[in-house]
Amino acid sequence: MRITLVGSKHFGVTTLDMLKTHNVEIASVVVADAEDRLAAAAKAAGIPVTIQANPKLVVASEIAEGTELIITAHSHARIGKDALAAASLGGIGYHPSLLPRHRGIAAVEWTIKEGDPIAGGTIYHLADVMDGGAIAAQEWCFVKKGETARELWERALAPLGLKLLGEVVDFATVHKRLPATYQDEQFATNAPKLA
Repeated sequence: MRITLVGSKHFGVTTLDMLKTHNVEIASVVVADAEDRLAAAAKAAGIPVTIQANPKLVVASEIAEGTELIITAHSHARIGKDALAAASLGGIGYHPSLLPRHRGIAAVEWTIKEGDPIAGGTIYHLADVMDGGAIAAQEWCFVKKGETARELWERALAPLGLKLLGEVVDFATVHKRLPATYQDEQFATNAPKLA
């Protein structure tokens, strides 16, 4: 399985480290900022790094040739249709909510704000609708009373994301396809950035 990883920050680095333990080839890493820690980790591992021309959009020319699967890990850039078409299996991302609930940039914060007793994570197909693509994998966890968004992310949601990404990558490697269950739009909620 030949992968292009698009991401940033700590979760991008931990995703890179997780992928190294699976039977995949990391063809390239795409970042919005050349100084990002993911860029440094990729260079240290001898993986080619591409800096996005537009920090809000990844285009086909930024995807490594022969990529089978694009994975996003803490990327706030849209993966363009041309970029998705450049990968034979398209792309997947991790969202720290039980999609279609809490679509958006502040999913964990909205989980806490809404007082949800249960949270979770979703591996979803990258698509035109933000966080709206088909679900490839999903798992839930309890929210502890009084837990902050950061505590929930660090304790449960980040590790859950790595586990689910690994499972979907393994499935795709064996079956040469991605699992897909379509989201029920009647349950979709938005999680915009909180002030």
